[in-house]
Amino acid sequence: MAEMSVGVRDHKAVAAARMAMSGKTKGLRALLPFVGPAFVASVAYMDPGNYATNIESGSQFGYQMLWVVVMANLMAMLIQSMSAKLGIATGKNLPELCREHVPKGVSVTLWIVSELAAMATDLAEFLGATLALHLLFHIPMLAAVLITGVATYLLLTLERFGFRPLEKVIAGLVAVIGLSYLVETIFSRPEWGQVVYHSVVPWLGPQESVMLAVGVIGATVMPHVVYLHSGLTQRRIIPRDDREKRMINRFSVKEVVIAMGIAGLINLSMMYMAASVFYASGHTAVADITTAYQTLTPLLGPAAATVFLISLLASGLSSSTVGTMAGQVIMQGFVGFTIPVWLRRVVTMIPAVIVVALGVDPTRTLVISQVVLSLVLPVPVITLIYFARRKDIMGILVNRPLTTWVASAVATVVTLLNVLLIYQALGGPMPSIGS
Repeated sequence: MAEMSVGVRDHKAVAAARMAMSGKTKGLRALLPFVGPAFVASVAYMDPGNYATNIESGSQFGYQMLWVVVMANLMAMLIQSMSAKLGIATGKNLPELCREHVPKGVSVTLWIVSELAAMATDLAEFLGATLALHLLFHIPMLAAVLITGVATYLLLTLERFGFRPLEKVIAGLVAVIGLSYLVETIFSRPEWGQVVYHSVVPWLGPQESVMLAVGVIGATVMPHVVYLHSGLTQRRIIPRDDREKRMINRFSVKEVVIAMGIAGLINLSMMYMAASVFYASGHTAVADITTAYQTLTPLLGPAAATVFLISLLASGLSSSTVGTMAGQVIMQGFVGFTIPVWLRRVVTMIPAVIVVALGVDPTRTLVISQVVLSLVLPVPVITLIYFARRKDIMGILVNRPLTTWVASAVATVVTLLNVLLIYQALGGPMPSIGS
């Protein structure tokens, strides 16, 4: 029965996609069969790590770091569209191509680095959902960790019914996050002039702002979903010829812009909410999610604080599910084997259990995990650029030279920010940029 359900659901989606490509459906109806992969990937761009870095940035520096969110989101659109295109063009995911085209030792090294990034991701996502359960329902932290593990595993079991059910559930959780921050925007009443100005005017101060800027990028452009997105598109709707490859890619680009645009707006709202509520009221030391929740209650009322936690719970559950999916793609692609989903779920939640058991500050751990992700980020981005520029691999969908140059500039910016972070960590003085 389960196999029949999978076949029926997938067949309907593929049939609708074929109708769109033949011109029998237009507009939104034509786009809908292709909607799913980018929304799944977008969850990682609004995970609990984003909450930690955006709240700390907004409370310490007000609106001044909004431009980092905008820049990171534009990077995300480019990188995720390239990853999706790779899967469409080749029928393979990025880790699989690495295994086929790079020496075995390099492939294994890339796998290890990528698994560490996936574990850092899972740590952030698990802690976010755990904190939300703890603060919402007063559940002990260790119990909340276990509940989070079971809940995300149950979400993952939806995959047996085809790609559509899980995509719909994740899209629903994204909608919860988006609606929550629409409500938070109404409560917080940001200064829109400041929001617009600092979204486009760069500013980078000394010391902590550099680490937070790198953390924001690490929380926004996520290494594991660079790998995952190619896996989500590689066999979803299989093109029969070059014309269909082009059409599927066009629909994919539209979906990426929509999904990542929504994720970007949510990230902006996280930071400007912290700026308008915490920074403006003199609460510049709000550097963790628990304090944010406790401070929101007297400033905006219990309703705003509860909405904040609901969005955090939706974020943690959905992004942890996606993180586990990415881990499976990474392992299968790089080394050619997989482990049961339940075992991966157990293994990747161990760091979160240790952090909770030792009483380590969860939000500080979240921020550090995002910095780790940013340090790993150049690896999948550089390999993606390398394969996407090769016509023998990409065929008709090979990157244009301009796309390759822009993507290379993105990889350079990320790498330079990481160098700045290491330089600062070693005690080097940091100049201010902007005013």
